[in-house]
Amino acid sequence: MTAALMLELRDLSKSFELHHQHGARLNVLHGLNLRLHAGECVVLAGPSGAGKSTLLRVIYANYRPSYGAVHVRHDHRWLDLAKATPHEVLEVRRRTLGYVSQFLRVIPRVPALDIVAEPLLQTGAQPQEARQRAGELLRRLNVPERLWHLPPGTFSGGEQQRVNIARGLIVQRPVLLLDEPTASLDADNRVVVAQLLAEARAGGSAVLGIFHDEDMRDRVATRLYPMQALEAA
Repeated sequence: MTAALMLELRDLSKSFELHHQHGARLNVLHGLNLRLHAGECVVLAGPSGAGKSTLLRVIYANYRPSYGAVHVRHDHRWLDLAKATPHEVLEVRRRTLGYVSQFLRVIPRVPALDIVAEPLLQTGAQPQEARQRAGELLRRLNVPERLWHLPPGTFSGGEQQRVNIARGLIVQRPVLLLDEPTASLDADNRVVVAQLLAEARAGGSAVLGIFHDEDMRDRVATRLYPMQALEAA
């Protein structure tokens, strides 16, 4: 039986107007089509400047596409994020579409455990349950328990990124976007992240990501989606 289609990009394009260069246009994405199914991990492949991170930001509705559609399956119906209202975008992010970037947005004075638990609390989970799950993820990602109750602003880059990954994976979302989440991790922790992604896929998540480390890409990808840099107009 074919797995459910979770995300579909149709003829997607994105360009930016360079106001400081007399209105020149930078074409980043053009005519992209992609279908992502539950249980897949599709890895975006291509050189620097090919628009991989831009594509993830368009899907997450940080950027509006210049043309085309971003259809996501949300609450058993299809929603085009290119035309969604701000309220719809927030609802999709809360329950359907997860995003893990390279960097943790450090929140002053908030302990790491609470930063990780917050997305689960937003789904209605009890505080004790959310913190227990947060602790399980932090332990698997080798964040020392002595750090859990400290704000992560003073953590190392790798420790902050592991907190970021735990926060991004604590809620099982149908679609998960990953923008180089393992860039600052050592080999042992990359293995843990690969295991967590395999568990997410087994639970039905569809994963779309960027991994510049070839070994990590080989571990997690079910297929590659090639991208090329475009010329400026």
